[in-house]
Amino acid sequence: MTVTPTISIPALVRIKSGALAKLGTYCRRYGFTRVTVVVSSDLPDTILDTARRSLEDADIDSKWLECRDTSFETAQRLFIDLARDTTALIGIGGGRALDVAKYLAFLAHIPNVAVPTSLSNDGFCSPGASLTVEGRRRSLSAALPFGVIIDTAVCLAAPETLWLSGIGDLIAKVTAVRDWKLALHATGEPVNDFAALLSDATVHQFISRPVRDELGVRLLGTALMLNGIAMEICGSSRPASGSEHLVSHALDSLAMRPRLHGLQVGVATYLVSRLQGGVSSDTIHRLLGDCGFWEVIRRDPLPRDEWLEAFRRAPVVKSGFYTILSSRDCFAEVAALIDHDQALHGCFC
Repeated sequence: MTVTPTISIPALVRIKSGALAKLGTYCRRYGFTRVTVVVSSDLPDTILDTARRSLEDADIDSKWLECRDTSFETAQRLFIDLARDTTALIGIGGGRALDVAKYLAFLAHIPNVAVPTSLSNDGFCSPGASLTVEGRRRSLSAALPFGVIIDTAVCLAAPETLWLSGIGDLIAKVTAVRDWKLALHATGEPVNDFAALLSDATVHQFISRPVRDELGVRLLGTALMLNGIAMEICGSSRPASGSEHLVSHALDSLAMRPRLHGLQVGVATYLVSRLQGGVSSDTIHRLLGDCGFWEVIRRDPLPRDEWLEAFRRAPVVKSGFYTILSSRDCFAEVAALIDHDQALHGCFC
């Protein structure tokens, strides 16, 4: 008899304008009366004040910890400062605070509530925490958040580059799922059809309306959250991360100036889609053009040599992870695409 693994999904989900001001109400509703809040060090005072006032108005005791980086050492220090009677751990801000809060909650065996203030990637609702260990980026075990609270007005006010980064990370699901299916045929690695379908569906739902307004933010936030759940369903990053993410990880380690994760991933997704073949590259190019992604990349072109080196290193970034880059030597194809593909004109220097 096959045993079906238990999965966890967020029980508390609020994706709407004004959600941050109701943070205390949501916590009180689930019995979280003593909370520890981990916040990004650069969080605007308006966001901090709204969150503090909401918790105070709901008569919730709170201890506040500031997160300046995502090092394992920082997580250890904050864990020591964690109040013993904490009933929930809340992360507010960008990836640093959310990853550290998620990891601390996992260590303490208490619920975690993620409150992203921008939607630059799907990490806020993923089953892992991205921390640096001895200077190297590592994905450590964690649990999906108990709650996800996305204030669409707050995320809409975040810089446009963060919105575009989120789109880049979302569109990567197209090539990631394709890589997963290539692995099935090449190595026999099983594909969880529901996780793949969920990941694919979130992309196409957003593609139907890639507009940067309140509804667009709700669609993007929902899509990124569901991709985190897709990873939880199958127990791996396969539905959300493929060869395009390997390229971004390689860039993080070699680039003189790494760009936002989602910006790197978005460009790599288009290149990988061309290597994979099929019609997906047209869909990806059209979406990235419609939302202004390519325009932002052309304002600050990418170093050609670094990207070629990243594609050279990518196949060995993650051992045993089969992708299109494992199937053949793609170096010459990538170089030709960077130099001659019209969609990438002006994107590299």
